[in-house]
Amino acid sequence: MKKYVHADGKKRCVWCGADPLYVHYHDTEWGVPEYDDRALFEKLILDGFQAGLSWITILRKRENFRKAFDKFDPEKIARYDARKLNALMKDEGIVRNKMKVHGARQSARAWLEIQEKGPGFSKLLWDFMDGKPKINKIKAHGGVPVDSKISIAMSKELKARGFNFCGPTIVYAFMQATGMVNDHLTTCYRHRELAK
Repeated sequence: MKKYVHADGKKRCVWCGADPLYVHYHDTEWGVPEYDDRALFEKLILDGFQAGLSWITILRKRENFRKAFDKFDPEKIARYDARKLNALMKDEGIVRNKMKVHGARQSARAWLEIQEKGPGFSKLLWDFMDGKPKINKIKAHGGVPVDSKISIAMSKELKARGFNFCGPTIVYAFMQATGMVNDHLTTCYRHRELAK
């Protein structure tokens, strides 16, 4: 098995490679438990935009997405009219997929309803995890699942509430990114840090 030891002497997950942007994301964000309602919304929308693409593509465009989508403020996104949606479809700085762009507006409306009527977005999602991350002990990249019983259930709940682009695989990637599951390989230095 190939060893993934970087110049700084740290062993990391295989997927982040040597791209400095990817390494920084791996080291500082991926797998860190996130409980903020708005930040969770942003990550779910970005994971939806990733469908069919690599995460590094979205990561490189993330600041453009934040600018284009008003810092992922659900209240603003929910009010997007046809003119704004058309402007987004002309924005070369983001992924210009009509269904995903329109889906973001619908998901923002669903998010607002959860915030207004309860239980709140973070609570809704973290209740699937009993409020705490699941620590997996995966030794090799090939052992990382693409979904789980929880991601299937969470996906079903989100769809029922009006969210788009939230299938079980997208939701599992979202769970990994937001630290609901710790899928850093056991050989990766971040697994140990986040398991604490």
